[in-house]
Amino acid sequence: MTGFPIFFLFLQVPATLVLLKRLSTARDRTAPLLPLEASAEDLARLNPQVSIVIPTLNEIDRLPTCLEGLRDQAAKEIIVVDSRSQDGTPEYVQKLQKDFPIPLKLITDDPLPDGWVGRPWALHTGFLNSDPTSEWVLGIDADTLPQKGLVASFVEKATADNFDIVSLSPKFILKTAGEQWLQPALLITLIFRFGATGDRNQFTEKRVMANGQCFLSKRAKLVELNGYELAKSSFCDDVTLARAAAQRGAKVGFLDGAALMQVRMYTSMRETWREWGRSLDLKDASTPRQTFVDCLFLTAVQGLPLPLLIAIALWQPVPSLLMNILFWLNAFLVFIRCLLVFGIRTSYTEVGFWFWLSPLADPFAVIRIWISALTKPKSWRGRTYK
Repeated sequence: MTGFPIFFLFLQVPATLVLLKRLSTARDRTAPLLPLEASAEDLARLNPQVSIVIPTLNEIDRLPTCLEGLRDQAAKEIIVVDSRSQDGTPEYVQKLQKDFPIPLKLITDDPLPDGWVGRPWALHTGFLNSDPTSEWVLGIDADTLPQKGLVASFVEKATADNFDIVSLSPKFILKTAGEQWLQPALLITLIFRFGATGDRNQFTEKRVMANGQCFLSKRAKLVELNGYELAKSSFCDDVTLARAAAQRGAKVGFLDGAALMQVRMYTSMRETWREWGRSLDLKDASTPRQTFVDCLFLTAVQGLPLPLLIAIALWQPVPSLLMNILFWLNAFLVFIRCLLVFGIRTSYTEVGFWFWLSPLADPFAVIRIWISALTKPKSWRGRTYK
């Protein structure tokens, strides 16, 4: 009887202490970025500095809103790198080129070389074809909805804090009930592992976080790193490149950009499970040991608490001190998780009934991380890999 609580306490007590330490420093995080209304002087200063690169593969349903949000941004050029879309994406860009207020370029990348994943290859191609006089290269995904003042605010912050590479977390747009139930549980796996966005106390070279949906790099730093070469085979190229840069002495940041960008990543719970779930393990940016420890940690503090509470309540074992400790420890972890529902509310444009029930999806989110950690993607965004 005593072996049951001892095993779980041995797993969960150290993990809970680590979790509390990570969450306790959230109040010291960098303040969220706010839109910067660029004056004529700001635009004159910023325009020569930023080249925006957008990788696309069959993005006709998402690219229009992204480009619309970039029309009035402070940028020198926008480069759409298309990977032979079949849905009219390149034709759409061509129609916009003549009257677009920012120089809009369309490039078709070369066939994917051996060892490369499609997204870093497209970003690498965009970097190689960007204006060499630009000081910054900003990678933006087609599913991003840039808000007014995004680029000006982002560059000003990066310049003021002397970042070499910095990315932003977005405000998510969720529409279906399934998305609102599962996606927050998957997001919590990141917060439990890496702390709150902008938390300066969580920074270590091997634990850097990043978001490729809005990823700003000094051009000189990308030249030094040989573009995206270091992340060429990664399905989480943003984190891989950011960590590689940090380990080489670059100053890397990950900030709260919810006021600057919105993202409609996926359109259903099934797509969220399949697409986002298979990259959140971050195994391509971590050692096997780090990945295993992270999965074990998530199991202890996110995956097990609710099932254990239910099991203890239904089983009703003979009361003991160890069993009582196990029960209240898991009740405490569930309580923390419920509080975090309110904490992440600002990361979403709007929420419904199923969002507030997202803690019930935690065991499934952790299972998804384990599945991803133990398998290698065979396809990604319409491409098939060996």
